[in-house]
Order: sequence, then C-alpha cells, then structure tokens
Amino acid sequence: MSEAELARGVILAHGSMADGLVSAVRRIAGGAAEALIAVSNDARSPAELKAMLDDLARQGPLVVFADLQSGSCGMAALSTCRQGPGCAVVCGVNLPILLDFVFHRDLPLDELLPRLVAKGRQAILPASGPG
Repeated sequence: MSEAELARGVILAHGSMADGLVSAVRRIAGGAAEALIAVSNDARSPAELKAMLDDLARQGPLVVFADLQSGSCGMAALSTCRQGPGCAVVCGVNLPILLDFVFHRDLPLDELLPRLVAKGRQAILPASGPG
C-alpha cells in the first residue's frame, strides 16, 4: 500500500476509553499512534456516529475498533462498513490489537483483520495468582 492507502483506525468507544487507548498506544509506539482517531459516543446519537464513520470511510481504508459489538458504537460501525469494501470492524478492542494495527496497517484489510483478531485473542490469558 502507498502512504495514501495506509489504513486508518478509529477507536469508537463509551466514555473516555478511546482516548485512553490512543494515549497508551502513543506512549508505547510514539508517532505510529497518529494512525488512530479516538471517538467517544458521549453526547452523540447513533446517527451522528454513523455519519462520522461514513465520512471517514470515504477517505480510504478504515478499520473501526469498537468496544462492544451490540452497543451504539458497534452498531454504527457495522452499519457503515456493510456498505462496501475498504472498511472493516473489530469488536472488543484491546491494546495488543491496536499496537499490531499501527505497525502493520500497510497490509491489505483481508490480511490485516485475521492478524488483528489473532493478536487480540492471544493477549487474553488467565493470570495466575500467588501460590
């Protein structure tokens, strides 16, 4: 992909979650975090969220990272990305997914998405307690 075709990521989440995730990626990955846009659903209707995503999807490859599939964030993302190629949704966002995204966003979406999902799943592990 050329620079103009690099995928951009939108983190669409409740409250200040999206801002916190972008801040964490920035702390770890520096300037690579510029590939991410944080959007909160605070004071935004589902229609407003969808309109915002529709506009971003027209600008080139887009991956929307939603906090919940069944919430307003996930529903707006799914509605936008159903309309055509070049837009994809990953629900259940976590930090490992975002870090992998910013360093591999040059991949075609059909290669990038399975990679991101695998990274996110690999990062969810039970923690062992004392003893």
